[in-house]
Amino acid sequence: MSTNNNNEELNEMAASSQSKQSTSTTTDITTPTTTTTKPAPQSSTQPKMVAAKPSPTSATSTAAAAAAKPSAASPPAKTQPEPPPFEKGLVEQIRSKFGDLVKVVFIKPLRIKILVEPQDIVGVASFLRDSMGFDHAESVGGTDYPKDNQIEVIYHLGSYTREELAAHILWLTTRTDRDDARLPTLINVYKSVEYHERECYEMLGVYFEGHPRNERFLLPEDWADIPPLRKDFRIKGR
Repeated sequence: MSTNNNNEELNEMAASSQSKQSTSTTTDITTPTTTTTKPAPQSSTQPKMVAAKPSPTSATSTAAAAAAKPSAASPPAKTQPEPPPFEKGLVEQIRSKFGDLVKVVFIKPLRIKILVEPQDIVGVASFLRDSMGFDHAESVGGTDYPKDNQIEVIYHLGSYTREELAAHILWLTTRTDRDDARLPTLINVYKSVEYHERECYEMLGVYFEGHPRNERFLLPEDWADIPPLRKDFRIKGR
């Protein structure tokens, strides 16, 4: 009897142990619940980040540093090309005769431009014809300069007698007051200027003293407006 009781007690203990292990196993495989931790709200007393303002000393240092930097190199100044030897020699002949009375405006291949005062133009033109071979005036033109209150008259001189000057044009120019535009005529030096000077008189209002016919031949006889090639002329209705 005691042996049977002992066996029963052992069997009960074994069954109880198995029951506990089963319960423990069931508990272990149960999905654990997760808990989300919310971040704590920021304290209202937390200091704010403020951008630091540059001090006057810092601004001065920055400006000084910028000024110390070398500026971009400026482009080199344009240099005038060396004038051709032949044209330069012609100008030297004119200067040797008249000196500072003649201003050289430019010297280019086959082209020379000089400027003289009105009272000197007849003497310079006579020298160019008699001593240098510029024996005729091909044309005469004019340019109005309202800002300078002047009108420039240009004589384009050439040569038939000197073969080396055949392709050259010398611009003999002078200027006159726009309000009282008067110049000495060159008709006694170059006969070919007769109609060209008349055209300058008609279109620009330049009166050529000594010219036999300062009169119109292009505009209507009853023309009553200002000379049409002056820059302040306006076509009526526009």
